Amino acid sequence: MNDYQDPNMSLPEHAHGHESAIKTPRQLLVTVILAFLIPIAVIILLVNLVGASIRTGAGSDSQSGEAIARRIQPVAGFKLVDADAPKVFKTGEQVFQSTCSACHGTGVAGAPKFGDKDAWAKYIKLGYESLVQNAIHGINAMPPKGGNASLDDFEVARAVVYMTNHSGANFDEPKEPAAAGDAAKPEAAAAPAAAPQAAMAKPAEAKPAATPVAAPQAEAKPAEAKPAATPVAAPQAEAKPAAQADAGNAVGKKLYESVCITCHSIGLAGAPKFGDKASWEPFIKTGLDTMLKNAINGVNAMPPRGGSQASDEELKAAIQYMVDAAK
Repeated sequence: MNDYQDPNMSLPEHAHGHESAIKTPRQLLVTVILAFLIPIAVIILLVNLVGASIRTGAGSDSQSGEAIARRIQPVAGFKLVDADAPKVFKTGEQVFQSTCSACHGTGVAGAPKFGDKDAWAKYIKLGYESLVQNAIHGINAMPPKGGNASLDDFEVARAVVYMTNHSGANFDEPKEPAAAGDAAKPEAAAAPAAAPQAAMAKPAEAKPAATPVAAPQAEAKPAEAKPAATPVAAPQAEAKPAAQADAGNAVGKKLYESVCITCHSIGLAGAPKFGDKASWEPFIKTGLDTMLKNAINGVNAMPPRGGSQASDEELKAAIQYMVDAAK
């Protein structure tokens, strides 16, 4: 009787606390399956998340037809323009985007910001005529015509109306001026009437002098034409290198005169002044790549791309043009 022992009493106390959670073959099977399925599901979710995000850099859409065409297009372009065709004026929005947005898009140097009704209120009170005259002739830090001398007064007026009407005003759109060719039409109409009279008068005056004058001129032509050919060809050959040099940076010059001139012509808001070697020297030391990066992303008071829609190549050409002028 004294040798009997309870089986439960013979086991250590801590042995009862380590029983396995898997007690049946079915639980073991479910555990193994879940051990495979859960990691696979997590991987699939991560792949979908990465695939749905915006891709940048290599592997994005850089090999698409549109991207390739944009990269291989020539930097410099040209367009044939009929000199006798009527002038096509820019809209107010086009003038704002190309010239005015550099300052009015960000409110730099005290310029009233586009769409800010409170900032424009005191200027709108001056009236349409005063606003247009100030824009044409310049006021305070703003240069005449926003620094773009190629703009017509009518185009400046359109830009004023566009900005003010989007900032609380209600000015009427200015009327497009009559084409210069319209004023010349009465004179052009009178020309055909005068032509028959001149044609009738020529035969009577020309007949007596026709015979003696024609013979000397015909004999003199061979002797006079030969020596004239040599001196004319030389100046044309010498002019080619100069013409090629001007065309090489035509894109940069064009962008400067349409966008960059607004601030860089007068050194507005700390912008290095065009042609000023001392003000450009610190920027030139940073290198062309750094200057291009700052121009693309914007720096200090300068908005991205100077407030324009210029491409990277056009910005680079404009920077090089200004750098060359400061050396």
